[in-house]
Amino acid sequence: MRRSFRRPALMLGLASVLWMGLPASRAEAQDYPARTITLIVPSAPGGTLDALARLLAQGMGADLGRTVVVENVTGAGSVVGTQRLVRSEPDGYTIGFGNLASMAATVALGADPTFDPRRDLTPISIVAEVPMVIAASPRSGVRDLRSLVERIRARGEEVSFGTPGTNTTGHLAPAYLLSILNAKAMLVPYRGAGPAMSDLAAGTVEAVIDQTVTMIPAHQGRTAVALAVTGAQRIPQLPEVPTFAEAGVPAFDMVIWNAIAGPRDMPQARVDRLLKAIEAALASPAVASRFADLATTAPPPGERGPAAMRARIEADVARWTEVVGKAGLAPR
Repeated sequence: MRRSFRRPALMLGLASVLWMGLPASRAEAQDYPARTITLIVPSAPGGTLDALARLLAQGMGADLGRTVVVENVTGAGSVVGTQRLVRSEPDGYTIGFGNLASMAATVALGADPTFDPRRDLTPISIVAEVPMVIAASPRSGVRDLRSLVERIRARGEEVSFGTPGTNTTGHLAPAYLLSILNAKAMLVPYRGAGPAMSDLAAGTVEAVIDQTVTMIPAHQGRTAVALAVTGAQRIPQLPEVPTFAEAGVPAFDMVIWNAIAGPRDMPQARVDRLLKAIEAALASPAVASRFADLATTAPPPGERGPAAMRARIEADVARWTEVVGKAGLAPR
């Protein structure tokens, strides 16, 4: 009897020793996640960031075995939501979904002098690259880019572009286009892409530049008239819409990357676990099918992951510092 009781005790003790001997990173990976993960989106519902975030959150949650909840945190363009991310505990339970504007160009815009993505974020991965589309209001009478450019040159700031708010890609885009054209128009910031697109449909503003995620449904639903798309070739979802090069403005070449990051100093084991979930989401038929519907592509494997994202941020901070200065959006 004595022998039969000692053996389980010995086995339990041995198991404890083995567990205590596991590297901390491995133990963290096995324990994580133990609860719901929050994915902060620094924009209002209804826009590109929100749509892509919800799609990826669902796919990641399936791999993690835990719900990934999207939380929209709006204000000052992307600034309030990004601040919320940066001030969160770096434990992997609060991460953020952002893009070229909120995670790179915001430095050039000077919207939050205390924030630097190169220092304050833990890059996890770029997950999507999305072309931009310029669209006119159906009520404007404009049906091609040449006509819109002529109207801008003739009427200047009487022509209005709706934008999802300052410090967003949809605000940077028309400013960049106008700097290329050496022309002026009025930029009207809204609290997200949804309200801007509603006013485009109503004719309150004459044009919007946003990503295909927003623009394809609007054009197909006839609440917007797509005039041109960025990229080297037309997209299958809008075969009748020319590229900017075909439409006469080849210098406008914005393609927007969207990415997931955490606050700085996240444990590597948790970054690795989240990256695994991202890869699983991108490989899922549901995500791949929806990406195809929206002319969105996942970057090739060599351009995903923390190192590639960190390099992309570095390059785009430098690029957009120059662009923002030329466009007249630099802080004064």
